[in-house]
Amino acid sequence: MTKIKHIILLSILLATMAAHAATFRVQAPTRVEVGGKFRVEYVLEGAEGTNPSLPQLNGARLLYGPSVSTSMSMTSINGKTSTNYSQVFTMLYEAETPGKHTLAPATITVDGKRLTTRATSIEIVPSSGAHNPSPQYPSQPSSPVQPSYDPDFTNPMNQTAGNDVDANDFFVKVSMSKEVVYEQEAVVCLIKLYTRYNVSRFHCTQQPTFNGFLIEELPVNNNSPQLETVNGKKYYTAVLKKCILYPQQSGKLTITSGNYDVQLVQYDVYSTPLGQISQPSPIDIQVKSNSASVNIKPLPEPKPANFSGAVGEFTARAMVDPHSFKTYAPATFSITISGTGNLKYIQNPAVAMPREFDVYDPQSKVNLSPDGDNMSGDVTFEYPFIPQQVGDFEIPSTYFVFFNTSTQQYDSIKVNGCKLKVEKGEGKPSEHYKLRNMDIRPISTEQITLSKGQNFFISQWWYWLIFAALTLATIASLAAYRKLEKTHADTNLMRTRRASKVAQRRLKKAQECLNSHDTNGFYTETLTALWGYLSDKLTIPVSELSKDNIATEMEQFGFSQQHIGDTLHMLETCEFAQYAPSLDDGDMPTVYDKCAMLIDQLEKVKRPKTSTK
Repeated sequence: MTKIKHIILLSILLATMAAHAATFRVQAPTRVEVGGKFRVEYVLEGAEGTNPSLPQLNGARLLYGPSVSTSMSMTSINGKTSTNYSQVFTMLYEAETPGKHTLAPATITVDGKRLTTRATSIEIVPSSGAHNPSPQYPSQPSSPVQPSYDPDFTNPMNQTAGNDVDANDFFVKVSMSKEVVYEQEAVVCLIKLYTRYNVSRFHCTQQPTFNGFLIEELPVNNNSPQLETVNGKKYYTAVLKKCILYPQQSGKLTITSGNYDVQLVQYDVYSTPLGQISQPSPIDIQVKSNSASVNIKPLPEPKPANFSGAVGEFTARAMVDPHSFKTYAPATFSITISGTGNLKYIQNPAVAMPREFDVYDPQSKVNLSPDGDNMSGDVTFEYPFIPQQVGDFEIPSTYFVFFNTSTQQYDSIKVNGCKLKVEKGEGKPSEHYKLRNMDIRPISTEQITLSKGQNFFISQWWYWLIFAALTLATIASLAAYRKLEKTHADTNLMRTRRASKVAQRRLKKAQECLNSHDTNGFYTETLTALWGYLSDKLTIPVSELSKDNIATEMEQFGFSQQHIGDTLHMLETCEFAQYAPSLDDGDMPTVYDKCAMLIDQLEKVKRPKTSTK
């Protein structure tokens, strides 16, 4: 009986000791030098804690942490198993301010109770010239990288700071989908980034130029980086720009290289008793992409007389709306071209409408979407008309001619016309129709009063006064007309006057993207509006625009340095958000308002007049 009591008491004693076995303590050096790196470790033994509160040390800069490592051991004695936990919280500091600094107690919760460490004093002394982070816990950078250094973007420990970044670690590649195409035949240009490091900042300082091409931008999605293997090495990739190009001339056309300022992230790696830890170390580099060329073949000669400029593969159909017709009621004859190719740039087919119709200028509606290496969809040409007479009429058939890239020959598609029976309707002939089709004005039926008397008013003083006034008015009118004619002949000036309207029309598309929360589309439309406005305002072709050209031309135009700086900053903001949306911290409504305000300010600046001899 006594032996059983002893066993029970011993079990109670062991259980009580186990309940109070958890300990929480701090380990830190007592003295370090300025610039030295040292660790502070908080060690919890005998239990697993929650809600740790770890104070930071004044006078030192926190480089890393807290990092947490957990270990567990199990012991079995006479069939009974016991478990022991331990946790270590590590913080890496760099000493900065000399003096004696106190590290406040840390706390942690274990089984509902708070455990507290003691306060610790650390003395930071001036540097003696030799780097000695801590006598207790040496923290030295890892060994120098061998010549065979090869960064692994999935492992920061293998991206050691101080190593040179060569052309195999980070590059921007411009590639074309085809090497030889015909004029107006689509070719895709792809500008792609390849990196083996993390990128913290990416800025385009000079855009590639597309001289001799019409450009259709394609949406890109860089929300999730893609993994790609090139020459046996793995890279993260991101598409910076993808567009369909339609060459406008034959010969060899070249996409020039672009320049980029990039900040990559390398790491200072430190060894600790618990393993290696890393601290980011940014590095700035400048990168220039390659250039890419494509050979453009001219379209075969002779070209058909009614060639529309379409290149691709198309079908055509015609329709008229409504199906019944009355005089003075509007109607529409439509020709729809469907297929794949340069639909956006083709000319409307010629349609011979009856002279008895009041005919208006044709309008076009374009519905396109990317389809592989080209654009597909349809374009509808609408020919509005209003019948002016009763009777049977016919809209004759016409032909749509295009160059077929598959057969490399010109194809002709017959577009059927239609016969119309026009009945009497309400209304009267339009003035537009009467002026266009009638050579003789209607005979006046009003009464005319004749006078037999003769009056030689040439001898009156008021005659000469009226004659002088009319002469002066005629001279003024001729001068104003010549000035107006000269203004209309100046295409650059007319483009400048239309610049703001064009930009506002483009910004409407950006507003639609803003309302639909389409970030990529918003920055693409905003950037396109701004580039187009500057092209019109400064009379520079879009294909030749660059930041250098814009700055030079704006200065010659007479813009202030504030205007130039705001313009370049807005271009850089939109380009950065377009190329690296995952890094964009901007606010789309703010960017929209700033862009609209900038265009309004630029529009108020007029080119100064130069004196001519």
